[in-house]
Amino acid sequence: SQLGTAYVSATTGAVVTALGLKSLTKHLPAIIGRYVPFAAVAAANCINIPLMRQRELKVGIPVTDENGNRLGESTAAAQKAIFQVVVSRIGMAVPAMAIPPVIMNMLEKRAFLKRYPYLNAPLQVGLVGLCLVFATPLCCALFPQKSSMPVRSLEPEVQDQIWKKDPCLETVYFNKGL
Repeated sequence: SQLGTAYVSATTGAVVTALGLKSLTKHLPAIIGRYVPFAAVAAANCINIPLMRQRELKVGIPVTDENGNRLGESTAAAQKAIFQVVVSRIGMAVPAMAIPPVIMNMLEKRAFLKRYPYLNAPLQVGLVGLCLVFATPLCCALFPQKSSMPVRSLEPEVQDQIWKKDPCLETVYFNKGL
């Protein structure tokens, strides 16, 4: 049910965003309208990822010391991890949804696609694929897989639990996920 809820919510958010922005961009230059799908993808990511990881937001994710020793579970770490994943997923979409519209717009103005209309779809797919080849690993690397945060930024009860084990510990680590 969690998967279904996340899917329906993200899809609904993306469709509402796309339709709303499409109606607002009718009277603007065509290049502006080409960025509506990016906004829809960004909205879907902002909805889908937190919904898919809602258990982590409620229960927390494991936090460890620098040696990987488990110290507890933190919802503050989960919030930071989910934020980092949302930002990197939106970042992955930026090149694939920003560069091809500019190139396709230029090709349409030069009548290239009027002469060779059968190249429209292959060109778009190729451009998006090329962008994703580079954007995906770069955006996965925006934040380290093993992220960190100060102990004082955790919930008070988690701070107490950690400082009982090691009063000198200042930084905890967690897996941000993908």
